[in-house]
Amino acid sequence: MRNACASTFTTVLFLVFGACSSMSEPTKPPAAPVISAPAAGNPPTVHPEVWPKLQSGVAGDPAIEARVTDLLSRMTVEEKVGQTIQADLGSVTPEEVRQYRLGSILNGGSSGPHGDDRAPMPQWLATADEFYRASMDAPAGHVPIPLLWGTDSMHGNSNIIGATIFPHNVGLGAMRDADLVRRIGEITAIETRVTGQDWIFAPVIAVARDDRWGRTYESYSESPEVVQQYAAALVQGIQGLPGTADFLRGGHMLATAKHFIGDGGTDKGKDQGDTLATEEQLRDIHSAGYQSAIPAGVQTIMVSFSSWNGEKMSANRALLEDVLRGRLSFNGFTVSDWNAHTQVPGCTGSRCPAAFLAGIDMFMAPDTWKGVYASMIEEVRSGEIPMARLDEAVARILRVKIRAGLFEEGMPSQRPYAAKWNELGSAEHRAVARQAVRESLVLLKNERSILPLNPHLNVLVTGDGADNMSKQTGGWTISWQGDGNSRADFPNAQTIYEGIAEQVKVAGGMVTFSPDGNAPTKPDVAVVVFGEAPYAEGVGDRPNLAYQSDDPHSIDLLLRLKSQGIPVVGVFLSGRPMYLTPEINACEAFVAAWLPGGEGGGIADLLFRKPDGSIQYDFWGRLSFSWPRSPDQMPLNIGDPAYDPLFPFGYGLDYSHPRDLGMLPEAPPANLAAPQS
Repeated sequence: MRNACASTFTTVLFLVFGACSSMSEPTKPPAAPVISAPAAGNPPTVHPEVWPKLQSGVAGDPAIEARVTDLLSRMTVEEKVGQTIQADLGSVTPEEVRQYRLGSILNGGSSGPHGDDRAPMPQWLATADEFYRASMDAPAGHVPIPLLWGTDSMHGNSNIIGATIFPHNVGLGAMRDADLVRRIGEITAIETRVTGQDWIFAPVIAVARDDRWGRTYESYSESPEVVQQYAAALVQGIQGLPGTADFLRGGHMLATAKHFIGDGGTDKGKDQGDTLATEEQLRDIHSAGYQSAIPAGVQTIMVSFSSWNGEKMSANRALLEDVLRGRLSFNGFTVSDWNAHTQVPGCTGSRCPAAFLAGIDMFMAPDTWKGVYASMIEEVRSGEIPMARLDEAVARILRVKIRAGLFEEGMPSQRPYAAKWNELGSAEHRAVARQAVRESLVLLKNERSILPLNPHLNVLVTGDGADNMSKQTGGWTISWQGDGNSRADFPNAQTIYEGIAEQVKVAGGMVTFSPDGNAPTKPDVAVVVFGEAPYAEGVGDRPNLAYQSDDPHSIDLLLRLKSQGIPVVGVFLSGRPMYLTPEINACEAFVAAWLPGGEGGGIADLLFRKPDGSIQYDFWGRLSFSWPRSPDQMPLNIGDPAYDPLFPFGYGLDYSHPRDLGMLPEAPPANLAAPQS
């Protein structure tokens, strides 16, 4: 169901979102003077008292505390240290989990069972059983503690061939539909349960404020209000509702809010960079998602690679302990990002007591874990790390494992939904993904109401994204960067061309697919699908937002079709708004399709009428990011001084309210290749 307030979203969405939200308002912090960013070279000062005082959605439980105390009393230093370390699947064996008593493993981007990130579904579950048995095979007199397997189910269980692939967050943000996001979380958890993992590294609740950032597509919006509502919805979908019988049970599992804090606000959008902001900006913009995820009961939080005014988050005790645990009342455990400890001043790959003392409970040390393990034992024995701090971290981890039922559920293959292969990419789940595609599309232009198209026409489908699953699905899909995939890797999915062809052929029309735009007969209309190549963190960072600097060929194709008198509908695949006004001007209609995932038919649902001429679905999506006038108009966010985007936050046309735009002003050509320093 769509959120009842969705129709009120306009360019002034900021003013109305809170009134429409179904989430209770967090306690507002007391009035305080403006807190300026520190001078260069000075460590930032944190004022916990100006942050909101929240309450975790998960209450303390004396019975669980008694179990934690009992376990701790029977554990050796080595066993305790093992619980605080997470190794990557590609750098650890079940025997090493048994030997070192490790608390967790993960499959990072592009790692899979026995080195195969395209391993078949049953192999994932069998591997989960192998590692579980190793963790529970404790020598006599030692404590068996089940390990956690964490995975990046970023938009569905997207590591697995055959799983349902949902739109990335940038598209979900355009939906303004928290109920659908919650349902997506439920399906993602079920499909991840099928293959045996325990812990999902989602949602990303960064508020992306500079679209040059390569992880913009992992953010729901530049608006903290949108992120705040969605954070709670996805956490609840994955974990279930605290206080209910199915919380972390049945089809539910552990979620992760990430990356604490400010990762979406780094200077010039640089991944793992420095967020130059006042404490008020950090609180009011970048903590918005945590202010709903924690009351929703999120049990793990991943700490960001990034810095705040020069200090690495992994070493910022004031924010990790005084704010996150003290004021925001988070009562789960924290995990660092991939080898993030190596970026902390004074640390190395094998040694970083500063991060642990600052509040990191579990080191994600994928390929450095043996060194971290050995050095932590020495640091505890020498007193550099107090035993009380080690016990605190281990207690937090054990508490979450107990809450998640890991001690009772047995092997992964014996748990709810395990080996139910028909759940992966099921018709029911794909229907939800297709609905998400429909609701996420934003109609930027529709001159003379050319859309929706008559399916009886002779339709040309062209462009390098039309029959390209990798461009549809983007990064964090089977492989880390989303590249190297083939059509065969998506057996339960449909390309955009396939979705269009299905509908046109059923209606009796004619459809031709031609990558270069040439057709045997002149078509009545051309649908041109093009956009960004897939990428993930770091690799996706860019100096400006000029689309033509990546793809000078699409504009040539659009102009050639236009010169032949063929009406053109542009469908743009991207992880962010970009400057492509010339391309928009070359089209009669233009759709921002974001990274829609596996259900290309959802795009055809909006572009075409039913065979009888009636409208199938109207456009629902509204921009959750402001669209730039020029490639160097960045950062660009609603509320900025002199805010003047090409398309404002909240913009989106629909069939019920037609409007012609005419020719849009194009930036001077020199700007296209002018990166901002």
